[in-house]
Amino acid sequence: MTAKREEYARVFKAFCDEKRVQILELLRGGEKCACVLIEQMDMPQSTLSYHMKILCESGVVESWQVGKWTHYQISEAGIGKAQRLLLALTEDAPAAKDSCGCGA
Repeated sequence: MTAKREEYARVFKAFCDEKRVQILELLRGGEKCACVLIEQMDMPQSTLSYHMKILCESGVVESWQVGKWTHYQISEAGIGKAQRLLLALTEDAPAAKDSCGCGA
């Protein structure tokens, strides 16, 4: 897989899980501590960590430590990058045509 495809996969993986989309919806309201997300998502810390790792690795979410807790927020730069990747992947896409020649 090329580096560009790996980048696409990493970013879009962040959006392909219902729980991660729910986390992003919560983060739309601003920065949140992991302790708040655990409570609001009603999930164990280990499960939240799994999802946050994927979101952070994609660049869509950024994190920082405050004492023993990690805080998260949506990364404006990461969201912009995700938008650009989607546009690059889909721009100049030909209109849907029968490419197999079967006439179906």
